[in-house]
Amino acid sequence: MIQSVFKDMLRGFEMPPKKLKLHNDELFRMQLVNMIDMEHPLVKLAGMIDWSRFDAAYGQFYTHKGRPGLPTRLMAGLHLLKHMEGLSDEAICRRWVENPYFQYFCGAQFFCHKLVLDRSSMTRWRARIGADKLELLLAETLAVALRTQAVSVRAMERVTVDTTVQTKAVAHPTDSHLLMRGIERLNALAKRHNIKLRQSFCRVGRQAKRDVSRLIHGRGHKQAMRWVRKLRTWLGRLDRDIGRKIAGDDRLQAVFAQTRERVARILVQRAGDTDKLYAFHAPEVECIAKGKARSRYEFGVKTSIAVTNARTAGGQFIVGMQALPGSPYDGHTLSGQIEQVERLTGVAVERAYVDRGYRGHKHAGNAQVYIAHTRGITSPTIRRELRRRNAIEPIIGHTKSDGLLERNHLAGASGDAINAILVAAGHNLRLLVAWLATLLHALITQWRTVSRSQPAMV
Repeated sequence: MIQSVFKDMLRGFEMPPKKLKLHNDELFRMQLVNMIDMEHPLVKLAGMIDWSRFDAAYGQFYTHKGRPGLPTRLMAGLHLLKHMEGLSDEAICRRWVENPYFQYFCGAQFFCHKLVLDRSSMTRWRARIGADKLELLLAETLAVALRTQAVSVRAMERVTVDTTVQTKAVAHPTDSHLLMRGIERLNALAKRHNIKLRQSFCRVGRQAKRDVSRLIHGRGHKQAMRWVRKLRTWLGRLDRDIGRKIAGDDRLQAVFAQTRERVARILVQRAGDTDKLYAFHAPEVECIAKGKARSRYEFGVKTSIAVTNARTAGGQFIVGMQALPGSPYDGHTLSGQIEQVERLTGVAVERAYVDRGYRGHKHAGNAQVYIAHTRGITSPTIRRELRRRNAIEPIIGHTKSDGLLERNHLAGASGDAINAILVAAGHNLRLLVAWLATLLHALITQWRTVSRSQPAMV
């Protein structure tokens, strides 16, 4: 108990990152530059990123008390690699130990056989920095794209904007599932604090939930709904029993406050309500209807995405991405999305191409907004770029299949905002690695062609 409290105190008072000192045994250790191919695209990319930019921006989140903090390049590099590969925190930590290129990308000098951090350090680092400051990672990927000529300033002046759903890693919400989760949460808290209940309802609740799953989609729909009403009755009885047991105890009432508040929401909500609870552990989850044939509703948060409209040499880069809690109307989010693009790129947006869901946007900025299927446009350039608006759909698909936009595991509304920014940075890194590999291949091919054309020396 004392050790856990002491660790929690140290987490909030970490010193600025310090450079690692050489140890006596490092004379016999293999340096990474002697192990890896220095022409590898990931090695080239590591040399093009301005890592000191992160040290200057994130230094304010450290104090001069407590244990030394982890290097900023290590933490930023791990998050970039995680979303570039579409891995979880645990998986990227395992890959980092095995992959010398990952270690070099994160600033290591010697090959490490053991993980130099705890996996939970990534969670605490994300929460400490926040979504606003993590936008710097996305901005740096765009700066590298400009330096490598993978994208031009001209391309960033013309963007395509659309919205999608960043789904949360929750089970499909059903009444029986939510009611049973409430019973389980209340019983777990009661057992932890030695509260003796009249009846737990766990055994009969699990049986009722199984019967609902078996009967709800067949001829036994009415019987299934009777079991749902029984579950609601049992959860209400359990909640009232706990309320009587903890009455007058301020400490226990504070412990049960959040769980009982969510149980109360589950007990009163009905079909058709607007502010419903869809996940017991993630109350921020929203139900969003996108009109898809395969899934009528998606559960998560609406997310806005902006990509370059033109066909650039390195591909279509994401120049802005942000979570939109509250499921606002698409047209009301356009101004904020254009402002984020201009903030990250430093380039004023001249043209923005959107679909018909943005009608009535009332954007008051300097950017000209063009809506799909609009008649009367005579400029062939604008008509061609308007046809390119559909190219944003494959980019959204890549962020979900190759990235981590499909099932967000980060907790809370802040986790939604952080995940959206990092997904965009990971997509840009994938494009940059492919672009650098293409440049390297073209350089080698040109060198071989020149060498073959030269006469042989006698």
